[in-house]
Amino acid sequence: MSGSHVDLQADRVAPPRPQPPLGLLAEVTHRCPLRCTYCSNPLQLDPKSVELDTETWKRVFSEAAELGVIHLHMSGGEPTARRDIVELMRHAAEVGLYTNLITSGIGVSDAQLDALIEAGCDHIQLSMQGADAAITEAVGGYRGGYDKKQAFADAVVARGVPLTLNAVIHRMNIHQVPAMIDKAVAFGAKRLEIAHTQYYGWALKNRAQLMPARADVDRTIDEVESARERLKGTLVIDAVFPDYYARYPKLCNGGWGTRTFSVTPSGKILPCHAAETITHLDFWNVRDRSLAETWYDGPAFNAYRGTGWMQEPCASCERKTVDYGGCRCQALALTGDAAATDPVCIKSPRHAELGALATMEAAVCDPGPAVYRGFRIGQETERR
Repeated sequence: MSGSHVDLQADRVAPPRPQPPLGLLAEVTHRCPLRCTYCSNPLQLDPKSVELDTETWKRVFSEAAELGVIHLHMSGGEPTARRDIVELMRHAAEVGLYTNLITSGIGVSDAQLDALIEAGCDHIQLSMQGADAAITEAVGGYRGGYDKKQAFADAVVARGVPLTLNAVIHRMNIHQVPAMIDKAVAFGAKRLEIAHTQYYGWALKNRAQLMPARADVDRTIDEVESARERLKGTLVIDAVFPDYYARYPKLCNGGWGTRTFSVTPSGKILPCHAAETITHLDFWNVRDRSLAETWYDGPAFNAYRGTGWMQEPCASCERKTVDYGGCRCQALALTGDAAATDPVCIKSPRHAELGALATMEAAVCDPGPAVYRGFRIGQETERR
């Protein structure tokens, strides 16, 4: 089926009215010092010139709190690249949002960290590209990044702020999972996310370079389970394992337009972080529409809510209200049709093809250099 197919039939069953959202991912900028080979941001980044201004973001946070949002994830890019980040943090806290700063930790001075905490930052999530300097630099494309991350983690913990480490796992660092777990304990983190790469955006461009072998994935599962038992009461470990080796898909973003949503640096309101890849959808913007109007009535949000949009085999599947057909962005990327069954599902006619693709890519000993995300819009550089 063609990717240009618009699968929003006028006579389909109306989508259910959702409960208020619980979380908002605010991507306040796409600017970032890192050039990660797995970057989940869109291929076309928003330049600084189109970013929402301070007052608009503050209005967005006020509307989010009024809508029922509890948890604000302030992200990017690198959110601390914005000069007004402390003002934004303070306003989010003042309107009652629980604030989580998602950061690379690079370039955040002690003074800026103190100001963010004083403004009301509740929690900090630090990205972790590797367990040593060599892998951290090879993945993130930033020299000296590991030492800066370690110093930042020490500074956060010393100030008594809860710290989560987020480690995106792939072929380049999967052998370091046990060391990453040990580093999380050494850093003083309360929580560690072991999240295997999801192949959207820049990661899809580098999929052949990032795809781990099935045996390595299975070993990682055992390593995580063992560490959970060993570190019970010391470190919480959340794990997201790779779709391409699974039998059933994950629930897409907690359910499309069901629990959380995103706002991009330029103000687009998205049902999920990668939703812009579905180009036939109409994404409303905070410059023109309120969050409440968009959450309940936005066409992009209602496009894949509920089950009325489903094709077979999803439409008659007993799991259709368990995983809701899986990820819409992944379905589009792998089949050309966002309404198709996610090929991760064993019931998809494309499932065997997906498994063979993953096995083939992982078996290539030298897939060639990955492509770094560039500092400037559209810039690409090969991994050294």
